[in-house]
Amino acid sequence: MREAVAEACLARDAGEVPVGALVVSGSGGIVARAGNAMARLNDPTAHAEILALRAACRAAGNYRLEGCVLLTTLEPCLMCTGALVHARISGLVYGVADRKAGSISSCLDGLDLPFLNHRVWHMGGVAEGACAELLRGFFEQRR
Repeated sequence: MREAVAEACLARDAGEVPVGALVVSGSGGIVARAGNAMARLNDPTAHAEILALRAACRAAGNYRLEGCVLLTTLEPCLMCTGALVHARISGLVYGVADRKAGSISSCLDGLDLPFLNHRVWHMGGVAEGACAELLRGFFEQRR
């Protein structure tokens, strides 16, 4: 999670909401990393999770990332949750819950919907304090 926090710091330094994500292989190697880039790319889909998934799929030469785990500093939104399922990612680890838009457990149990054809194990609260402080500090400066 330290590496995801580092990606979030890079995003913050670029003026983006500080969210960072990594895709890690089953053997523990980092396959891809990214930070939010929505403002920089003028792209509403340029969330850290989506960018990390895209890079991992390019590296793997496959749109399926079975055996991989996504680590992210913020609970994923609905768009990112759907992408995790479509990528067939095996697991998700996130830092801080997103009480306004999180779709893993805060606003919706998006990975546990009965009609989904793929299950992703998930856990939150990893390095929660550091992840929350990054977001808090960023938005305090904006106000």
